[in-house]
Amino acid sequence: MKIILLTPGTGSYYCGVCMRDNALAKELIRQGHEALILPMYLPLTLEETSASPETPIFFGGINVYLQQKLAIFRHTPRWLDQLLNQRWLLKQVAGSAASQTGGPEIGELTHSMLLGEAGKQSKELHELIAWMKDHGKPDAVWISTALLVGLAGQIQRELGVPVLCSLQGEDVFLNSLSEPWKTRCWQTLDERSPAISAFIAPSQSYANTLAQYLHFAPNQLRVIPNGIGLEHFTPAPTPPPLAIGFLARMHPSKGLDLVADAFILLQKRGTFPTTKLLIAGSMIPSDAPFVDTLKAKLHAANSLAHVEFFPNLDLEEKSLFLRRCTLLSVPTNYGESFGLYLAEAWASGVPVVQPKIGSFPELIAQTGAGLIFEPRTAEALADAWEILLANPQATSALGAKGRQAAELIYNTPRMAQSFLALTREFIDAPPAVL
Repeated sequence: MKIILLTPGTGSYYCGVCMRDNALAKELIRQGHEALILPMYLPLTLEETSASPETPIFFGGINVYLQQKLAIFRHTPRWLDQLLNQRWLLKQVAGSAASQTGGPEIGELTHSMLLGEAGKQSKELHELIAWMKDHGKPDAVWISTALLVGLAGQIQRELGVPVLCSLQGEDVFLNSLSEPWKTRCWQTLDERSPAISAFIAPSQSYANTLAQYLHFAPNQLRVIPNGIGLEHFTPAPTPPPLAIGFLARMHPSKGLDLVADAFILLQKRGTFPTTKLLIAGSMIPSDAPFVDTLKAKLHAANSLAHVEFFPNLDLEEKSLFLRRCTLLSVPTNYGESFGLYLAEAWASGVPVVQPKIGSFPELIAQTGAGLIFEPRTAEALADAWEILLANPQATSALGAKGRQAAELIYNTPRMAQSFLALTREFIDAPPAVL
């Protein structure tokens, strides 16, 4: 089977969706299939060697923006588009792109992309489809976010193949947009959804969330948990010295400030004075002021000496980092659709302490590999940490359950098999009428 995956890149920091898609493509190739990732907007930033050879970047971020703002760029020659799609140039703009919020310009651009062939970037869509035709028609196309649903109708009409779409946090992004773009984007996404053979949520809770916004056809919405390569993660041979871990982007939305507050509180209680706080994850230049503020707060509370920061770890460094953790907490202030760091912690035999929001209660109930606390409450987070820190045998047992769950569920072979089975279901099915 030949699969093409359309995956937006970040250009400057590790993205869970990019890493998931790359691991999925590598596993498909290992199983004897042909899989190719086509990056969109910006270059992919990956922890391990890409499963795909270096391919053109489609819908390059500079071209997409210029086509949105100026009509002349919707008719420029291909050589000029390719000039603006050079990786070094796109990386230069990646930092500012990563820090954008849901302002009017972002809302208008998102809406145009959801319109697909009727949007201002239709030239880019035609070039993408022409490239796929020239390089051998795939059996199916997978897109990594519903924000790309606008591409599906034209792809299906011209290539005659099913288009499947992963769901990952679209509600958080779309609901951050200013009006009227938030409403328009949700409406357009709903209108374009019939072009998708199947939407794939990484958890049932996120499937339920999206079902509140979109009108899915019967059996159009499925659940396939995310998976990771277990070969990269192994539990520590012996319990490490007490340490609380954080592994996500160093950004307020991931709850790192709450982690700092809870750790200061834990230090003041004095019950586990030697416990360390280990903070790892992506950090781009715009995150530095926030991290500096946290360091100042920890220093003022005489806690900074017990804290270590590890920005932008590679895959091997991340594996070693997790083996130093007694537990992991990423107390996001929004409902995550999954959280790949959970699977990575569990594969490393590390239990988690997560807020009672989003997919976390579902995943922890399924695995039994962690504790839940009331969200946005430093006292409740510190209380949950103390439960695990005070009970090493129970903590070890929770970590063993996490490893078992990773081996049975949250791994790339299982994920790839589920994606393939779902794809086969639609390859021979009659196409939707668009």
